[in-house]
This record gives sequence, structure tokens and C-alpha cells, in this order.
Amino acid sequence: MAEFKADVLVLGAGMVGVGAALHLQQRGRDVILVDRHELAGEETSFGNAGMIECASVFPYMFPRDFGQILRSALNRAPQVRYSLADLPSFLPWLVRYYLASAPDRALRGALAVMPLIRRSLVEHETLMAEAGALELLRRCGWIKMYREDATLANALRDFERAKQYGVQGEILDSKAIVQREPHLSGEFAGAIHFTEPGFVLDPGGLAKAYAELFHRKGGRFMVADAQTLEQEPGGRWQVATPVGKVSAREVVVALGPWSDLAFGRLGYSIPFNVKRGYHLHLAPRGNAVLHRPVLDADNGYVLAPMNRGIRLATGVEFARRDAPPTPVQLERALPLAHQLFPLGEAIDAKPWKGARPCLPDMLPVIGKAPRHAGLWFDFGHHHHGLTLGPATGRLLAEMMTGETPFADPAPFAVERFG
Repeated sequence: MAEFKADVLVLGAGMVGVGAALHLQQRGRDVILVDRHELAGEETSFGNAGMIECASVFPYMFPRDFGQILRSALNRAPQVRYSLADLPSFLPWLVRYYLASAPDRALRGALAVMPLIRRSLVEHETLMAEAGALELLRRCGWIKMYREDATLANALRDFERAKQYGVQGEILDSKAIVQREPHLSGEFAGAIHFTEPGFVLDPGGLAKAYAELFHRKGGRFMVADAQTLEQEPGGRWQVATPVGKVSAREVVVALGPWSDLAFGRLGYSIPFNVKRGYHLHLAPRGNAVLHRPVLDADNGYVLAPMNRGIRLATGVEFARRDAPPTPVQLERALPLAHQLFPLGEAIDAKPWKGARPCLPDMLPVIGKAPRHAGLWFDFGHHHHGLTLGPATGRLLAEMMTGETPFADPAPFAVERFG
């Protein structure tokens, strides 16, 4: 069988892996991109609300409000659901998540990731222009709507805080909501239109456009099982493919929610978990148009106008990554979404299920593995894989090639977990 060699293997062809591969390639590295699928962007990067969240400077932390915690514990919060049968497997991680969400620790994390968040849209636009994919981008922002006065008041306090860090937006009353989105209906106390973020009409298609750019520039894409990763006696890294061995001096683990299948085999104990989510595409009825993503915050779902149709996306489900689908949140959101916007028949045969890879502090792991030469990590982007993929790819590539990183990489080091 054949043997293929490169400078770097990047394991995982989602937005994070493709972003890393492109930035390494730009810096003169010969890169082979490896995935179990024949196309890029077929997993987590395919299923999200499509927002490049350059305004989300504060990560999604564990709630501190007792009422919200109680509703979640009773499985009554639409934003969060958990599998009781799977609870023992992720309860220790939830405790770490709660502790990491203490206000002082959460603020430190937000400040650490802020340079990447604020850079995210710029990095995407640069790659989109080179890939010929700018038609997938809308500079329209998104609207976060609140039905209750109390939740709106909390949101406005958070917005005032975020404005101190450069976040821009407009506060909307119910009349202004309809002016922005004439086909919405329902009683809302108010909303915030975050005007800066970009919106991608086909997130999976964007990952494929980036992968095609990587290929056009001489990169190689190969199908392989990342669980075959091993280090040769001489220090090179290899994976097995159906057509032969692939090896390189360095390897990047960018496997999203499957990253533990690689780092676990190599002896690393990292507090890694997933937040599952679902989406379903529906056709708009008649001439109804949705111009940008809208979040029905109190009911925990998003409607986003994708090329395929209106995507209804849910909040968070805590369950084992590979457990059977339980799209309860989607089923509960469907009638509410039909009341909010004129939706027709479902376009998808069944709901899509995916998993967001998470660390308890809601920061990714980016950087060199401490015990193996040539092993690098780039995973754990939680809700921001689409947003941060190119930005963290740049940061990682700068670290791997000896450039001065554009952001401090220390907060993302795996050593933070001891």
C-alpha cells in the first residue's frame, strides 16, 4: 500500500480543522486534512444557527439564578434539557462547569477569548473572499427577543455590560421588532438587535468552500479513522487510511466532540463533555421572509433563514454524545415557532442531531500537548465552532510556526486543568 507524508496532519475537517489547515498552509506547511467523511463540514459545523458571533464576548456559562437552576433541574427550562439516565456520566462535569461559571472566573475567561471573538468575522471574510464564498455571508446581525419584562430587564443589564467591551446593538420595542421582521407575530416585551455579527446561509457549505480552497492551494484531503492515530518510534505521527499510511512530523487534534477518542488514547485526562442540539428545516409559507436569525429567548429556540429553508434550532441537551436522539426540545418548540413565523412543511425527513464540544470553563483547548512532541490540540469551541474556527486556526498556526501570536494563548493551554 502507498505511504503519504506531510509536515502536518490535521484530524477533523469541520470549521475548526479546516481553519487550522488553511492557516498552516498559508505559512508554508504541507498539510493533509483527515476526516472520516469524504466531505468537510458534515458534522457539528453543519448544524448551528449560522451566526459568526463577533458580539458574543461573554461565553455561555452555567446560570447563577436560583429559579433558572431549579427549572433546569426539574427539566422544565426550554433552553436546557438533560437525560436522567445519562446524568451520572456528566454530573461531575456539570459541577466543574458550575464552579467555572463563578462571576470572577467567567469574566477572566471572557477577557481571554475576547481578542478571538472580536477578530472572528474579519478572519472569516478574508477566507470567504479567497474561497469565492462571500455570497454565503449576510452582514445583518441577529435579534434576541424576550416575552417577559423580567427577562428583558436582565438582558438589558447584560447588554449595557457588553457595550463596555465594544459590543454594538439596538434596543427594540414590539413595534420595532415587526419593522425589522414584518412576518413575525407574537407578544414581546422587547428585543436586542445585535448588529455586528455575520450570518452564514449554509454553514456546512462554507466549511466545504474552505476545504475546496485548501485543495486548490495544494492541500490533500484523505478519509481515515482518527482513532488509528499513533506515534512512530522516530517521533512521526501516523493514521491508517484505506489506501495506505499517512504520516507527518506534527498532528493537530481538531475532532470537535470526538476529540476525546484521540487524546484519551494518548493518556490525557481532560474534563471534556458535549452539549447536544437539534435542528429541522421548514419551508416558509407563501411569500413570508425572514431576514436574519431570531432567538425566542424565553422559549429557547432560534429561527434562521438558511438556503435550505428556515432552520429551527434548539438549545442544549445534556446526554451522552452517541445516545439515541431525543428531540423533545424540538418537538416543544415546533408549535411555538409556527405561531412566531409562517412555517410550512418540514423539508428534512428527520431532525438533525449534533454535539458541541465543551470544556467546563467554556474556553477551547489550543496549543501544544505537554507530553508528546509534535502533538497539538485545537478543540472544545462549545457554541462558537463556526465563529472561532478561522481565528483559532490562525492562533494555532502562529504558535506552531514560531510567529508572535495575535492573542495570548496561555488561557487556552491544556495545562490549566492540572
